[in-house]
Amino acid sequence: MKKVHTRVKRKMYMSTHLRHAKRAKRDKPKAFKSEEKALDWLKRRNITNFVLRNLRTVGKPKVKVSIKDSK
Repeated sequence: MKKVHTRVKRKMYMSTHLRHAKRAKRDKPKAFKSEEKALDWLKRRNITNFVLRNLRTVGKPKVKVSIKDSK
């Protein structure tokens, strides 16, 4: 892992005297500006179990894609 400078560590709220391993990324909900873009993204990744939800009630829409668990 590349050495991180102290100023950068302070900016990222890391302690300066320890080495830091990369954290595993989790799947988070993704947001799009239109429903068409969200559906296109889902289609390209072959995802079929999802929920679309509009986050805004006024103004421009913002669509959130949540992928359901397959359990």
